[in-house]
Amino acid sequence: MSESITRRSEQIVKHLLSSGAATIEELLAVAGSSAPSIRRDLARLENRGLIRRTHGGAELAEPLLYEPFRYDSSFLAREQRHAPEKRRIGLAAAEMIREGETVGLSAGTTTTHIGRSLRHREKIQVVTNAINIGMELSNRTSLRTYLTGGVLLWAWSFALSGNAALNFLDTVYMDKVFLSVTGLDAERGATSLETDEALVYRKMLKQTKEVVIVADSSKLGRVSPAIICRPARFMY
Repeated sequence: MSESITRRSEQIVKHLLSSGAATIEELLAVAGSSAPSIRRDLARLENRGLIRRTHGGAELAEPLLYEPFRYDSSFLAREQRHAPEKRRIGLAAAEMIREGETVGLSAGTTTTHIGRSLRHREKIQVVTNAINIGMELSNRTSLRTYLTGGVLLWAWSFALSGNAALNFLDTVYMDKVFLSVTGLDAERGATSLETDEALVYRKMLKQTKEVVIVADSSKLGRVSPAIICRPARFMY
């Protein structure tokens, strides 16, 4: 594939990650190419499972359907809460990841958007305790994904914790860890709802060069019961 095609494809995917959908005219403005070229790019991206062509444009391929949650209104509400903000955070965080890096993604809806923003990328290793992130990346041959193992904290949870998760994290070292939190306070730091979950995240922070907290505005100023780290540990 030529460099120009690769560059256009990257621009198209980034735009759809940000907006969700776009017309051919919008993509022409983004990629600066001809309509036939854009349509060929869209066909290639659809074959890779990254986008879906629509009448007059394209949309981002929907994430994998979590079948047990299809009719769970509380899960759907959590997924949709602050979704545009989380999508923008996920895209910005993914831009911080370089080819060849090993990155950690904690469980969480915001880190899930980071995982989705990596689906078109190559030569990145992802370490996560989130079974849904592992599932969404499982068909991407250009990425290598490691699940920590462990036990599920509670029913309807995606987060793995316990000794198996902690022991696995002793065997890896990561360039960056992206941490989704339930509370982020200037004095008390990053916090989580569950002590077992916080233990896994503290271990992740010990095994990385850089820590990036990813949180939508609703988490700012909130304090949850389980301490993950103090503010001095934050990168951003």
